Amino acid sequence: MFNLILFSSSCNSQDKPDKLKSGDRKPAVAGQFYPSDTAKLRSMLKEMFAKATPKSVNNVFAVICPHAGYVYSGIVAASSYNQVDPNKEFKTIFVIGASHHFMFDGASIYNKGNFITPLGTVEVDTALANKIVNSDKVFQCNPDYHNPDHCIEVQLPFLQYYLKKKFKIVPILLGTGDITLCKKIAAGLKQYMNDENLFVISSDFSHYPSYIDAVSNDKNTANAIIKNDPAELIKVINSNAGKKIPLLETSLCGFDAVVSFLYMTEKIKDVKVKEIKYSNSGDVTKDSSSVVGYWSLAFCNDDKTKSGNDEAEFLLTEKDKTDLLKIARNTLNTYIKDGTKPVINTSDFSSTIKQNCGAFVTLKINGELRGCIGKFMPDKPLYQIIQDMAVSSSTEDYRFNRVTKDELNKITIEISVLSPLKKISSPDEIILGKHGIYMISGGASGTFLPQVATETGWTKEQFLGHCAQDKAGIGWDGWKKAELYVYTAIVFSEKK
Repeated sequence: MFNLILFSSSCNSQDKPDKLKSGDRKPAVAGQFYPSDTAKLRSMLKEMFAKATPKSVNNVFAVICPHAGYVYSGIVAASSYNQVDPNKEFKTIFVIGASHHFMFDGASIYNKGNFITPLGTVEVDTALANKIVNSDKVFQCNPDYHNPDHCIEVQLPFLQYYLKKKFKIVPILLGTGDITLCKKIAAGLKQYMNDENLFVISSDFSHYPSYIDAVSNDKNTANAIIKNDPAELIKVINSNAGKKIPLLETSLCGFDAVVSFLYMTEKIKDVKVKEIKYSNSGDVTKDSSSVVGYWSLAFCNDDKTKSGNDEAEFLLTEKDKTDLLKIARNTLNTYIKDGTKPVINTSDFSSTIKQNCGAFVTLKINGELRGCIGKFMPDKPLYQIIQDMAVSSSTEDYRFNRVTKDELNKITIEISVLSPLKKISSPDEIILGKHGIYMISGGASGTFLPQVATETGWTKEQFLGHCAQDKAGIGWDGWKKAELYVYTAIVFSEKK
């Protein structure tokens, strides 16, 4: 039997809203935790997603996201959402958090209206909310619990900005750390954990210890969650409390929500929990005396994950390669000559190049680099990515001047179609000539394609050092503290 005493503590740290209905939940922390101005909020979200950890996990059905002010935890939160397929049409998104203002038995599900943010209205699936409320006395609806709380609200702009398809939410606020009630909540929600739905668990980690203590404490807590065992999490939370760490008020402010979700997933075969990104408020404030910790964690169905995760996702036929090279060449010639992109006729394309996939377009003259830009995040079909990168590599590579008309006949186009990124824990996992490298440290990032190692003859240390110094701008040894990813590429060129 595990005993836990949990005290709630405050975690301060669609272009226009639709017409409000009487039951709609208005923003409580817009202008405090995130910008209330629509344009500024969109700009901030764009910047955070650009700096966030890219997708490295497939088949994600749940994420743990921080809920502090965006300036402190926004990049970590965006890293969680980056693991989700933005083009998937979710039936319902369950957003679950723990109350910061009230203690009450069970869970309160908002079913009186929709949620409003500066980006517009987020529709509540009221039919499903009502069904769950009526299913068990552990569920209730009290709008007073929801109105002042930020843990659900701050997740919504991320969903609005990132997801491409319309979605509905079921907002659930827990008010108890009672394990018996958490088990009942889990039992009532487990039936909705399927391929059609997404679960967002809103939680920060340690509150107010020193920077060093937070890093250690938060790692212990995350490791317990990764074991997908609620009993282990309870054990670690109690152990953390017993260490009497100075200034530590809680190891997991959303404990109620996290442990309830683990009771849902603990006995499901092949569920894996993956570390995505960690930081704490000290990384922003530079004050190491008292911080709040933030983890991004992703739950995935491991049995559905392709075993060759570090291999290229696409098998391209010779016709596919020819079609993509023609798109790049026609786009390059047309855009440099008159500033327009040609219309692409997709009627004869294979389904393969109509799938979303990342790619780089490289321009060379007499074997020397003339421009190279790519995109990891597969937010468009491959053929569209190739067209966009043909323009970018010829006009936006900061290392070179814009390509001129006189150079068009001298340029050879090379295309690299990328596999998904795979996070690695050691440089020993890198195979030179096979793997491209991507590194991210804070807001800085850089990459080298697999063929760079072959073309330069660099050692592994030189490959990493040049990427850190020349591409990421974090110094020769910066890779040693950066997040490292590898990927493979299908490389083909106009020059056979």
